[in-house]
Amino acid sequence: MTDVDMTTASSPGRSRERSPGAPPLVSVVIASFNSEQHITETLSSVLSQTMSDLEVLVVDDASQDRTRSITEAVARTDSRVRTFTQPVNRGAALARNRGLANATGRYIAYLDSDDLWMPDKLERQIAFMSATGAGACFTSYETIEDDGTHRNYVRVPPTMGYRDFLKNTVTCSHTILIDTEVIDRGLLVMPDLRRGQDAATWLQVMRAGHRLHGLDEYLARYRKTPGSLSSNKVKAVRRTWNLYRNVERIPTLDAAYLLSWQLFNAARRRRRGLR
Repeated sequence: MTDVDMTTASSPGRSRERSPGAPPLVSVVIASFNSEQHITETLSSVLSQTMSDLEVLVVDDASQDRTRSITEAVARTDSRVRTFTQPVNRGAALARNRGLANATGRYIAYLDSDDLWMPDKLERQIAFMSATGAGACFTSYETIEDDGTHRNYVRVPPTMGYRDFLKNTVTCSHTILIDTEVIDRGLLVMPDLRRGQDAATWLQVMRAGHRLHGLDEYLARYRKTPGSLSSNKVKAVRRTWNLYRNVERIPTLDAAYLLSWQLFNAARRRRRGLR
């Protein structure tokens, strides 16, 4: 676990009084689609953060269930929640970009509409980033099944650069926090991809010279839902190959080398799954 001194007595990650009209410290972007089963729990995990100086931007991607009505009901009871609706289903990338365009906070966080945060997630990350000067932070997390039961734990390395991430694309969209005073907000605009748009974005950030800094504390819960875009291993390999060749424009031999590392690291994570 992390050995960075993050004493919370006067931590910048703790809640603060916001003057009228001032922007929140953190903007949380949630793209939702047919998430009625989990969206209430997801929003609760954000709104109950010990660092409460935040706004939540929920962008519904033309859901066909009750997701939109649920989020709008929450927004009526908590002014920190703002809701947006895509006229047609256009994918997570464009939904997140709409949220980003309306975000006013210094820190930008992302969360899928079925994942969860621990109550002190933002507080711990902001304290860590303030102590280390990190512009981007991701954390260790617990993977859970659709019903919320434990599946495994995933630990993050201390730091990752561009080549490191290509070899070991750690799932981190539900834990990442970006300080826009360090990293240009424009680097967070996601490419219009149906799959792998989040990994392509973090690579975009790292290609600009930034690194992801890992906080080795279990501060989120990542839900594996049946039929999710990330749950099929064969599709995941194809998505990674497409990312290498068609997004990052990596030559074939180098892409094959990176993919071999990716598969090795994925197998190693599965073997360590109970840690």
